[in-house]
Amino acid sequence: MVRGRISRLSVRDVRFPTSLGGHGSDAMHTDPDYSAAYVVIETDAEDGIKGCGITFTLGKGTEVDWSREGRGAPGDSGCPKCGVGLVGQAGGKACLEVTCGHEKQMLAQGYPAYTTSCAWLGYSDDTLKQLCAQALKDGWTRFKVKVGADLQDDVRRCQIIRDMIGPEKTLMMDANQRWDVPEAVEWMSKLAKFKPLWIEEPTSPDDILGHAAISKALVPLGIGIATGEQCHNRVIFKQLLQAKALQFLQIDSCRLGSVNENLSVLLMAKKFEIPVCPHAGGVGLCELVQHLIIFDYISVSASLKNRMCEYVDHLHEHFKYPVMIQRASYMPPKDPGYSTEMKEESVKKHQYPDGEVWKKLLAAQEN
Repeated sequence: MVRGRISRLSVRDVRFPTSLGGHGSDAMHTDPDYSAAYVVIETDAEDGIKGCGITFTLGKGTEVDWSREGRGAPGDSGCPKCGVGLVGQAGGKACLEVTCGHEKQMLAQGYPAYTTSCAWLGYSDDTLKQLCAQALKDGWTRFKVKVGADLQDDVRRCQIIRDMIGPEKTLMMDANQRWDVPEAVEWMSKLAKFKPLWIEEPTSPDDILGHAAISKALVPLGIGIATGEQCHNRVIFKQLLQAKALQFLQIDSCRLGSVNENLSVLLMAKKFEIPVCPHAGGVGLCELVQHLIIFDYISVSASLKNRMCEYVDHLHEHFKYPVMIQRASYMPPKDPGYSTEMKEESVKKHQYPDGEVWKKLLAAQEN
């Protein structure tokens, strides 16, 4: 039975000026504006069902993805094309049927998360301290800090965070591909005293053997390797797993080819007994990945050991069905669809370059 046919496709360049506050800044991207090519597919179905999809970028390159999406071609500029998730309700209503203990646990406790929001590289020490204190007050126990631009600066900032969170809470580090292999080993040997659980993306994401070499050098120091947010297909993940090049696997809901490719990687991670700790943040990545992590727990891994999902407290207010965080955990979404639908008012205001927000900013830059 054909429910409806595609009647219209729209693609819009939506950008948020996160660079103004240093949000999202790291060793490789000092001033990103979190952005997306936002796709809406409308149908002629009686219930008005439609599909929404997002290609997340850092601002530069969004127009390339916009062009590709409009032609129906896979994008490969900021992040490859994300599959379009249907937004609708079967039979006019949505229901969440609880059938096993794992599902009950998710509903009651949620999926454990960690925060990156308090330690962007562009934040001042005062901002870092303020946000870290608030995160502790809000119950966060797992923190990630950006590193990789300047060693002495990293030492100072890591010391601040470790002193604030204490020795028992979990600390991770993320270099965003900044180093070559020897530099990664040397740098992290000097940061090992802060007891990081992992170093994320220590070198180029497709350097399989490089990651394996770094892993071999750092695991004796108690530091694992986490990577995957920039890996674009299951083959790269297969090689990373076969080479024992990572201890924490990070899928990304937009980088991989939507749901099917992500599921393939989840199954491989289960086979190799490597915990999945997804990358999130950006525009809608938390909203998307929540579905994948909960599916992984309920239907694939059945384990929360060494597992957690990244959370960044930015831009959720622009989504019709924003992610829900309670007690530093992702709570299962109860709305139908893939949580990709953005508020029309937000899209209009932040559409580049003609939206209200960008008209003001661009005019100010010209003056």
